[in-house]
Amino acid sequence: MAAGTETAETDAADRGTAEAGDIAASRVLTLAGARKALDAALDKAEAMGRRFCIAVTDASGEAIATARMDGAPRLSAGIALNKAFTVAGFAGMPTGDWWDLIKDEPALVHGITHTPRLIVFGGGIGIFVDGALVGAVGVSGGSAEEDAQVAQAGAAALAASSR
Repeated sequence: MAAGTETAETDAADRGTAEAGDIAASRVLTLAGARKALDAALDKAEAMGRRFCIAVTDASGEAIATARMDGAPRLSAGIALNKAFTVAGFAGMPTGDWWDLIKDEPALVHGITHTPRLIVFGGGIGIFVDGALVGAVGVSGGSAEEDAQVAQAGAAALAASSR
């Protein structure tokens, strides 16, 4: 090799190699898994006789599968996605838990609620497999409680199938 020139190979070798503990294995929600969660949520929504928008994301909050039931409010599609995004961004904490955490702190109520895409009412639930967050389900179109019930049905479909 000529003096002063380096290759990507030698540059990588100079940085060393990964050691135990440097890299963690992770579980990734697949399209098949997201569809299973979506179908379970749709089944619950139909059983309730309501129209919802449902979003299933990966653990980073990126959409994998979404549905807007016939007649569901158009704006609810974005709200559902933001509920799942919020859950993914806060390690799986359900969106319905937010209000109790911030309601007695005016600075948080008036500050954090201006965070883009943050949702602080029910309808976002994490999907956990063997204790690890792999995704989230966000639902909008009903009351916060109804949205949470539909989201829980979606998340539970994968929790049950991982056993």
